[in-house]
Amino acid sequence: MNIASTSTLILAVLFILAAVAVVTWILMHRKRQSLRLQRRFGPEYNRTVQELGGQSPAEAELRKREARVAKLSITPLAPADAARFSQAWNRLQGRFVDNPKGAVAEADKLVRELMTTRGYPMGDFERRASDISVDHPTVVASYRAAQVIAAKDARGEADTEELRKAIVHYRTLFSELLEVNAVPVAESPRDVAVHS
Repeated sequence: MNIASTSTLILAVLFILAAVAVVTWILMHRKRQSLRLQRRFGPEYNRTVQELGGQSPAEAELRKREARVAKLSITPLAPADAARFSQAWNRLQGRFVDNPKGAVAEADKLVRELMTTRGYPMGDFERRASDISVDHPTVVASYRAAQVIAAKDARGEADTEELRKAIVHYRTLFSELLEVNAVPVAESPRDVAVHS
């Protein structure tokens, strides 16, 4: 074998090794990305894979959701807002016995108001559920279940037990979304003197 053919063979082997390394890196990156999305979205990951018919389109959708929500200004509630929402929810639950249908409609309205206050845009239901799934993937299934029952109720087909389940589903989401900003601790006069 002459020097030219040996050099060509070495270059070919190096090229093949480099190509294998690049392909391996790409596959490992995709696997890490898939695992990250599975951990972040939990059951919503599997639901999206099933709904979109495959892992690649589902992961593309979930990444789009992350990018969209990253641009939003989602904020925890001020303590006063949290107290107001909690009181409204307690009143709603108290009215369920006398008016289950009205309570479900009110729960949906209260959840939407809470979402708006936190900074979620109020698009159609699927957009709201998609947005919630980014930061609250464990409860988005409850939101979907509540909406199914609310739609059934709008057609006059939901019984009282289903309406009770809808309230439970809405409460699960409501409780998760009821995040509160920590109240800043005021500095004591001694702390102020130390900083002066």
